[in-house]
Amino acid sequence: MPKRPLSPGRVRAARQSARVTVASAAGFYPALYWLDRPIVAIYALFAAISLGVLSPVPGGGRDRARTVLFALPVAMALTGLGTALAVTTGSAVAGTLVVGFTVSFAAAYGPAPASVVPGLLLFYVLACFPPYAPDALPQRLLGVLAGGVLLVVCELLVLPAPPSQPYRARVAAALDLAAAAALAAAQGHRHGPEAARDLRRAGLALRLSQAPPASRPTGAGRTARGLAQAGAATRRVLDQLARMAERPESAPVGDPPSEALLRGVAAGCAATAGALRGARAVPGPEALEEMAADFIAVRGRPSGTRADMDGRPSPRLLSHRSGVLTAAASAMTAQAAVAVAIGGRRTAPGLPHDQFWYAEPPVRRLLALRLTGNLTLRSVLFQNAVRTALGLGAARLVAGALDLSHGFWVLLAVLTLGRTTAGATWSTVRSAALGTLVGSLAAGVLLFEAGGAVDVYAVVLVPAMFVAFSVGPIAGPAWAQGLFTLVVAAAFSQLAPPDWRLAEARLLDVLTGCAIGLVCGVLAWPAGARGEVRRSVADLLRAVAPLVRLTVVAAVGAPGDPETRRVAAEEALRLTRHRLRIAEAAYAQYRTEGGRHPVEGGPDWHVALNCASHAVVGSHWLPRQEYGPAPPDAVRWARDAVGQLTAAMDRAAALPSGAVRARPAPLPPEVVSTSPGPVLPMLVDIDGWLQTLAADLTAIAGDGNVPDGRPPVADAGSETGDGAEPGGRQGSGAASRAG
Repeated sequence: MPKRPLSPGRVRAARQSARVTVASAAGFYPALYWLDRPIVAIYALFAAISLGVLSPVPGGGRDRARTVLFALPVAMALTGLGTALAVTTGSAVAGTLVVGFTVSFAAAYGPAPASVVPGLLLFYVLACFPPYAPDALPQRLLGVLAGGVLLVVCELLVLPAPPSQPYRARVAAALDLAAAAALAAAQGHRHGPEAARDLRRAGLALRLSQAPPASRPTGAGRTARGLAQAGAATRRVLDQLARMAERPESAPVGDPPSEALLRGVAAGCAATAGALRGARAVPGPEALEEMAADFIAVRGRPSGTRADMDGRPSPRLLSHRSGVLTAAASAMTAQAAVAVAIGGRRTAPGLPHDQFWYAEPPVRRLLALRLTGNLTLRSVLFQNAVRTALGLGAARLVAGALDLSHGFWVLLAVLTLGRTTAGATWSTVRSAALGTLVGSLAAGVLLFEAGGAVDVYAVVLVPAMFVAFSVGPIAGPAWAQGLFTLVVAAAFSQLAPPDWRLAEARLLDVLTGCAIGLVCGVLAWPAGARGEVRRSVADLLRAVAPLVRLTVVAAVGAPGDPETRRVAAEEALRLTRHRLRIAEAAYAQYRTEGGRHPVEGGPDWHVALNCASHAVVGSHWLPRQEYGPAPPDAVRWARDAVGQLTAAMDRAAALPSGAVRARPAPLPPEVVSTSPGPVLPMLVDIDGWLQTLAADLTAIAGDGNVPDGRPPVADAGSETGDGAEPGGRQGSGAASRAG
């Protein structure tokens, strides 16, 4: 019977365990037995464990080594700070609160800083416990440095982790596919559902949740923001081309303007893909902008076919041209974003300035905006930082007030077992308590049987570390805590005369830390991101509704004061961006919470984020297309349709997880027949935009039902995690229906 191959997760855990075990042993044994420096030994041991096991550093060997190397100075600074503040319980607790919040909140900077947060906190926790020994600081720092450097070497040389695929490579591959599809459409090839599925599948691969954590462009810098926006815009191009493939009969035969613009889209996508691979210079969107401007000038003219009547283009032709222009505008955004991300551009002429607001400010300003944007009680990052700080502070206070002999384990339990929801914390605590109990019994047996034979503990430590670090991350908290208890017993029994009470102290301290973590989980945002994502989506929909209404009113030239409408639209756009940022952070946390599994038929929060993203895109472009004021009957239709949609948004905001049917009135044939030719393209764009928003709104309930048989755009828009500040939402599309 053939053996089943090991899962990739187990292979990764075993390789990482080998690296950490080698680094820990290489620092622990020489310092203890050759140099007779037990303090250096224990800090070298925990430095490798904290940055190698407790910190899930993403990426390949070089990426991981680079992250550890950059974290080392911070680790040494926190060790020194913890040593100084250990003078009294009060100073240690105050320092724990400040350090716990500051270090945890640094996760806002991106995946690499977020990955080392638990490990960095461990350095302060380890140093801030009695005895107060400032004279030992040089040995502590030497141990931290030795353990960190050894881990860097092992990450590079001992079974190094393979590099992850860069996000720019994913975008380049998607742009190549978009170029091929656009060129085929320009040549008149008719595709079907299979081609559409391939395009949508390529768009799904650009979701940040589908990319390895190390390659996700979620940082606060210009490059990360530009790549994230390029990925989102590329997905919109793919989505629009997929719609064309799904409805090949809707594409008129022999429309030279559409064919020319599609060829331009294909050329622009191919050139941008080559730039992302480093094969050519980074192109700007100027060439495609000129082609789009020429296309806009003629899009309201007939094609000369029989389908055109009375010297006016047919509705089918107008709809097709609107889709082509949308794809072109999304391609322009992708090109401009790549030019900012890797080409060093600081402006994007011809495109809305707000879309590329991050191109001009210096990096320090972008970093500051990322932090200040999350300094709110509605930010999940802020909530997690407060929860962590309170838990660690309470644990340090209890350990100091009760004079626990190994109070360090109390804080370590809070740090490693705390979760973002009370339910997940309780589940983890139960498993950890059981595992610690079993591990303590096993450690007690080991200490009793071995007695004072230090050689036994020295021999047991290495295999115990390898098994604990390879099995624990896969098998769960019970195994992790139980096996780590054996590691603790084997290590500390070599530093001091062994005592079976060490296992007892470990058990009591872990249980104390579990209790503190559970209390913090109950008192501080017990629902985690689940409750926050509901509230943030509701607030987001309330902000989107007036933005959509003001955009349509401005586009059709309805009566009223234009300046007043402009100010109101800017305020609505600012509020929508702000609430979209908070909702994205809540959704990102919701998708990563431990024990969270998607439920069939549950709310699709990602569609709600897409709905807001589509609204922001339309608010950029629709009012900027000056085709002249619409006739009164068209204005009445637009007001009625947007009123029906915004009313549905208000209902969805009142019950964000409930089913809402959004059915804005489609563009009536009589309005098409009586509207002036130059105004018709704008009306078609508005109709398509409202119908897309309605499809998204209906799909939030997760039942897959959509109005008028239109498919929901559930896989379009921007993926979470960008944390864009004002003006930073991924937007493009002249008709704003690129998704």
